[in-house]
Amino acid sequence: MSASTQVRLAFSPDSDDIFMFWAALRGRVDTEGLEFRVERADTETLNARAAAGDLDVMALSVAAWPSVADRYVMLSTGLSVGRGYGPVLVARNPVALPALEAARIGVPGLRTTACLVLRLLLPRFEATVLPIVPFGRVFDAVRCGDVDAALVIHEGRLTFESEGLVAVCDVGEEWARLTGGLPLPLGANAVRRSLGDDAVARVSRVCRASIKWALAHREEMIRALLGGEQRDGLRLTAPILDRYLGMYANADTLDAPSDVRQAIGVLFERALAAGLLEGPIRAEFAA
Repeated sequence: MSASTQVRLAFSPDSDDIFMFWAALRGRVDTEGLEFRVERADTETLNARAAAGDLDVMALSVAAWPSVADRYVMLSTGLSVGRGYGPVLVARNPVALPALEAARIGVPGLRTTACLVLRLLLPRFEATVLPIVPFGRVFDAVRCGDVDAALVIHEGRLTFESEGLVAVCDVGEEWARLTGGLPLPLGANAVRRSLGDDAVARVSRVCRASIKWALAHREEMIRALLGGEQRDGLRLTAPILDRYLGMYANADTLDAPSDVRQAIGVLFERALAAGLLEGPIRAEFAA
């Protein structure tokens, strides 16, 4: 048996994150001696924590990884990927994307992949950070006119119509059009390099085992999420959750295929060309 190792783990409140880690945290798989101390935080807070470097394992935006690559390595398991879909830019009334040039747009965080890709599609806009907690804040901000439009991520991309809002564009769809059909890599799991090769490898195996278990016990996971993972302001139903998990907790999550890895490289290349990255960087995954 591996020696006991305490690991500080943090991930977002969204359903695909808890789907990934639930089996490991509930003892459904062998954790190889890893003892997880868990925190939950919104996406932008997690990206900031990555910059602070005080967590061992965490979910973060793919777009945020280059700035912390000296301290964290990505796992090939646990990615959230959109294939022809992704975050949705929403507004009160129908409007074309070019008409939002210089507009006030709510974003889930300045370091999120959603914000980065929107910058590639619409280089000039005034970004207003609207954290995903509480869940309904982004919808309220659009309805009352605090922002002209907003990016909705996680389950919000499936519920915005019930909030009376309309889609301006699907960022993942636009990314596929821009890149000849590549998927959009949105989120990843990362491990602090200073844990050492053995612990990093154990974390990778445990995360993969946890995701594999969840995929094999999907109905049980849906019941668990509906029963214990509801959030204030989120009207989550079984059909919505089933659809959402089908989008972001699937075979791509278990192990990133070659086109996802390619897409991460293309994302970094395009961000560099647009002046949104400080320097060139290659995606790196733990063995």
